Amino acid sequence: MSRTDVLGVGFDNVTKAEAVERALELIDAREGRYVVTPNPEIVMLAKENPALKEALAGADIVLPDGAGIVKGAAILGRPMKEKVPGIDFACGVMARLAERGGSVYLFGAKPGVAETAAETLRTKFPGLVISGTSDGYFSDDGPIIEKIKDAAPDFLLVCLGAPKQELWMAKMSGKLLVGLMVGLGGSLDVFAGTVKRAPEAWQKLDLEWLYRLLKEPRRIGRMMKLPLFVIEAAGERLRGK
Repeated sequence: MSRTDVLGVGFDNVTKAEAVERALELIDAREGRYVVTPNPEIVMLAKENPALKEALAGADIVLPDGAGIVKGAAILGRPMKEKVPGIDFACGVMARLAERGGSVYLFGAKPGVAETAAETLRTKFPGLVISGTSDGYFSDDGPIIEKIKDAAPDFLLVCLGAPKQELWMAKMSGKLLVGLMVGLGGSLDVFAGTVKRAPEAWQKLDLEWLYRLLKEPRRIGRMMKLPLFVIEAAGERLRGK
């Protein structure tokens, strides 16, 4: 299936439900593939980072994480079905895995965060097996890789931040005994309650980015990528690309 190009990154034009179904197929195949969830910031980063761009292109599923990607696609005249936030996609997959006693491994964030997130996920998804946790602070990932191999989870949440998580998954693709990997940035902090996600009303208004900026003003530098992304998309449309 061809992908929707948004400033050099190809996205799968899928709904969340379609993405979850595809993920379950990949999990059942157990080939150690991966999912990426680029937002405008990651798309702009990929323009300057060939290795990241290649890692995004090599993913089996590329989700439009947030309204910015969908709006950019619309500006380019390439409408997409809907935004599919990575955290919502992951919850959809874990809900389905919980129904059949499937397993998930949590990898990333500061020490202690993954363990707290595990408790939340056990409560939220009864039946889901947490097969292991590892924090994202390491100089050598060898012991972590061995621990993940031993756990052999159905679903591996890789929460190392971009571009580290995308490059790590691309390196490990097809080599890890897991069903499917997904890069989820700061999602473990959200699950653990150390970072609060925007209220649903803000999410529906596509203002999740503004809520995060109000809560974390230090993100202003990163948030400036959003208007640059929109300007670049408009420029590309005007140039007839």
